[in-house]
Amino acid sequence: MSEQSRPPRKPGKPYRRPQKDPVRLLAFEALRAVDERDAYANLVLPPLLRKARDKEGPEAFDARDAALATELVYGTLRRQGTYDAVIAECVDRPLREVDPPVLDVLSLGAHQLLGTRIPTHAAVSASVDLARVVLGDGRAKFVNAVLRKIAQHDLDGWLERVAPPYDEDPEDHLAVVHSHPRWVVSALWDSLGGGRAGIEDLLEADNDRPEVTLVARPGRATTEELLREDSAMPGRWSPYAVRLTEGGEPGAVDAVREGRAGVQDEGSQLVALALANAPLDGPDRAWLDGCAGPGGKAALLAALAAERGAVLLASEKQPHRAGLVAKALDGNPGPYQVIAADGTRPPWRPGSFDRVLMDVPCTGLGALRRRPEARWRRRPDDLDNFAPLQRALLRTALESVRVGGVVGYATCSPHLAETRAVVADVLKQYGDTADLIDARPMLEGVPALGEGPDVQLWPHLHGTDAMYLALIRRTA
Repeated sequence: MSEQSRPPRKPGKPYRRPQKDPVRLLAFEALRAVDERDAYANLVLPPLLRKARDKEGPEAFDARDAALATELVYGTLRRQGTYDAVIAECVDRPLREVDPPVLDVLSLGAHQLLGTRIPTHAAVSASVDLARVVLGDGRAKFVNAVLRKIAQHDLDGWLERVAPPYDEDPEDHLAVVHSHPRWVVSALWDSLGGGRAGIEDLLEADNDRPEVTLVARPGRATTEELLREDSAMPGRWSPYAVRLTEGGEPGAVDAVREGRAGVQDEGSQLVALALANAPLDGPDRAWLDGCAGPGGKAALLAALAAERGAVLLASEKQPHRAGLVAKALDGNPGPYQVIAADGTRPPWRPGSFDRVLMDVPCTGLGALRRRPEARWRRRPDDLDNFAPLQRALLRTALESVRVGGVVGYATCSPHLAETRAVVADVLKQYGDTADLIDARPMLEGVPALGEGPDVQLWPHLHGTDAMYLALIRRTA
C-alpha cells in the first residue's frame, strides 16, 4: 500500500493530568500508615485532617470532606476481609503478590463502589486518578481494569459469589459476609451463645460507626451542660454519659477542652460505676486503679471517690501512659495520686485498699467498632501472650484489697479465655478467701446482662463496647 492510499491516523487522546483529590489522598495516606507502621486509624486520622485543613484551607477542605475521608478510611478497614475476597476474584494473581499500595487503592475503590452511594463512574474515575498520582500511569491501568470488574455487581451480588453457603460452613460464611477473621467469629459466637441471629447482629454492630460518647466528670461538669451542645443526647445507661450524634466533634466542646469532661465509651463508664456502687463491709477511704492508662476510668473513679472523701491511687506501668493519666485527673476536686509502677510487682502494701479496679491488657476484641484494624492484626496466639499477665494482675488486685473490700476485674474483650477463664483460674487459688458477687444490680436499669454473677456488655444489645466485668469480694 502506497503512502497516499493509507488512511490517516486517528489523533491520540491528549494527556490528561490526574486530579489530585485531597480527600482520597488523605485516605490513602492513612491506610498506608496503618499498614506500614501498624498505626491505629483513630490516632493517625486526626493529625492528617488538621494538616489537610491547614494546607487546603477551610473552604477547600470542609467538614464534608473530613467526613468523607473518615468514612473512606474506617469503612475500608472494617470491610477489608470482604473487599479482599472480592478483589481476589478480579485479579489474575494471589493477593499476596499484589503490591500493598496497589491493594490499598483497590480497597478504597471497592469501598466506594460497594459500600457508599458514590456513583460508579465517579468512584472508578476518582480511584484511577488517585492511582495515577500515587502509583503511576502503568499501575493505574491495572487499577482501572480491576475496578471495572468490581463495578459489574453490587455488594449483595458479590457476596453470593465469594461467600460459602451458610449451611456448608457457617463460620466462614459469616467471616466473609461480615468481614471478621474466622477465628474471631468463632470466639465471639462461643462467648455470646445462641443461634445465627444473635451473632449476625453482633458482627453487624462491629461494622457500624459508633457514636461519640462523653462523660461529665462529677464535681467538674454536668450532663446538663453537655446536653446544650448541638446534636447531644443523653446516654443510654450511665448518668454521666452524653452521646454526640450526627458526627459531633468532641474537641469543640468547652468542657472536653478544659478536661472537665472526656470521651469515654458508656461501657467503660459502667464498669467504673459498678465498682463504685458495690457494697462494702467496713471503711471506704482508699481506692486503686491498677491499670489506669490512658486515664478515662481513673478520672471517673477519682471524681466519685472525692464525693465520698476517698482517695484514688492510679497506677500505670508505662511512664508516658502514666502522664496521660495525670493529665486526665488534673483538676480533680479531691486528692489523688498517680504513679508509674508495674502492677505485677506493686510498691504498695497488701490489703491497702477498699476498692480495686484492674482493667487488664487484652486483645481488644470488644472495641472492634472503634479500632477496626485490630481484627486483622490479632492472632489466636495473642491470647496465650496475655494470659499470664491477666492472671498476675488479678492476683495483685486480690492481694491489694483488704478483707471485706471489692475487686473489679474488667477487660475490653468478650473472649472467654480473657474473661471467665481468668477469673475461674485465679479464684481456684484463693479457695474460700474470695467470692464472686453479683455485678448485675450495680448496673441498674441495664437489660440483657445474662445469668450473672459476672456481666458481659455487647455492642448490639447495649450500644457499648463489649466490656466484661467480674466483682470479687475478699472474704478472709
